[in-house]
Amino acid sequence: MESKSINRYHSFCKSLQNLSKSVNADPDADFVLEGTVLNFNLTFDISWKVMKDILIKELGILDFAIGSPRETLKQAFMNGIIDNDEWMQMLRVRNQLAHDYDGTFAAEMFQNIIKVYYPLFEKLAERVEVYYKQSVG
Repeated sequence: MESKSINRYHSFCKSLQNLSKSVNADPDADFVLEGTVLNFNLTFDISWKVMKDILIKELGILDFAIGSPRETLKQAFMNGIIDNDEWMQMLRVRNQLAHDYDGTFAAEMFQNIIKVYYPLFEKLAERVEVYYKQSVG
């Protein structure tokens, strides 16, 4: 795999590590909710691009709209990179958070982010690690 996709994978791992800090954090503490939402959005955005890199560079799949997170998630599901439709829910949540100006929706989603979506990111990291170990090792 080329270095751009490897760098993106490392960014995904770092972002996931940052999001892990929210798992045991108090959402009412200063900046925890904001930091969680920021790290969730970043982790999601990098994760679908990591999936896209694997689909294109490792699996040779080119017949999808490569700029579309929704299409990438569909292809990732069809090719066993992810195995859950909660990724589509995650996409909807990410999009709604962009328009949550008073933080109400973020507060509602905090538990989902750390209890449902964070484990999905971890599972993705485990699943895609094999592609990147082959490239580096």
